Amino acid sequence: MAAGVGYSDADRERRVPEGPKSPARTAFERDRARIVHSAALRRLGAKTQVLGPASDDFVRTRLTHTLEVAQVGRELAKALGCDPDVVDAACLAHDLGHPPFGHNGERALAELTSHIGGFEGNAQTLRLLTRLEPKVFDPQSGASVGLNLTRASLDASVKYPWGAGDLPRTGGEDAPAGAKFGVYADDLAAFAWLREGAPDGVRCVEAQVMDLADDVAYSVHDVEDAVVGGRLDLGVLGDAEVRDRVVATVRTWYGDGVGEGALRAAMARLPRTGAWVAGFDGSRRALAALKDMTSGLIGRFCGAAIEATRAEYGNGPLTRYAAALVVPEATLGEIAVLKGLAVAFVMAPRESEPLYAGQRRLLTDLVAELFERPEHLEPAFAADWAQAEDDHGRLRVVVDQVASLTDVSAADWHVRLLA
Repeated sequence: MAAGVGYSDADRERRVPEGPKSPARTAFERDRARIVHSAALRRLGAKTQVLGPASDDFVRTRLTHTLEVAQVGRELAKALGCDPDVVDAACLAHDLGHPPFGHNGERALAELTSHIGGFEGNAQTLRLLTRLEPKVFDPQSGASVGLNLTRASLDASVKYPWGAGDLPRTGGEDAPAGAKFGVYADDLAAFAWLREGAPDGVRCVEAQVMDLADDVAYSVHDVEDAVVGGRLDLGVLGDAEVRDRVVATVRTWYGDGVGEGALRAAMARLPRTGAWVAGFDGSRRALAALKDMTSGLIGRFCGAAIEATRAEYGNGPLTRYAAALVVPEATLGEIAVLKGLAVAFVMAPRESEPLYAGQRRLLTDLVAELFERPEHLEPAFAADWAQAEDDHGRLRVVVDQVASLTDVSAADWHVRLLA
């Protein structure tokens, strides 16, 4: 299917009109290029995915994870008739807002900003794309509009199309504390523009593809990193106590979206897939077998979603709000099991380690210091500080600055300002 089929002029619109561009590239190709060339994407190379970049030269960083998500997403898009560049751009953008030290850093910043609307990596991504990453300025207001991406690409990058506390209600219940969200209150104007014509609380199909690509990539690759790092042997699924632990972990970390029966059925299926690697010994042959397993799992998960979605919607292009991605419950269960294994054997145990508490203290110290001594802010953030109307606004600026740092630069700033 030709790229761009099924997209309107409104989908290609930019918030601030730009002059004529070369017809050699589509608007969506230009969106992808703007993200590829952004400083925020480069910084992901020194930001934690699950294990810190300095812990092992094999483990994935946020950047390598992002590239893998983009590869999976692009192939899904081609199979489903979405524009591959829209999905690719959304995949490349999806983690731009994550701060130093991964989810550990996100937790620290969320606690520091709970009284001003919180911190969420996905909302920070939208803030980067529409405000902080410099590319285009509005000639009328003089304000930055970030990369000035098209409506379709921006909407595809929004994994959670609601603000804090606005999560669509389920069963009459309000959003749980700590629920993910996609926009801060002071970015609502940009959010309203990109969501024009979109149903409330519903993600476009391109955002759904991006989200699945993210889930597939990190569930499979985090397990791969855990196996190579000696933190996990996949033979543990033969242990009933481990299976119980995985079920409990998935419940605690990811909720009850996948039923216990589906999780247990997935744990029974996965070791029978033929490529399941237990007893990993680090040899070249074992590494090759593990890579075959990860490739097979990615193909298994993506193939199941493509087949189910095509069965529901047929073979035409599936774009924007004309379709929804269909992921079989069995596939969701298998992805959740892999995520549960990574959490149970890597992420949860580290929560009590002094290193991770120290990372949170480091970011807390930096925010406090920069709030008291804003002269140390980088020039772009210093200008934002000067324009802020009150202390809440100034705190948001400081958090924008700290969130932009890499693991290494955050530690360096801490030494320089607080040693």
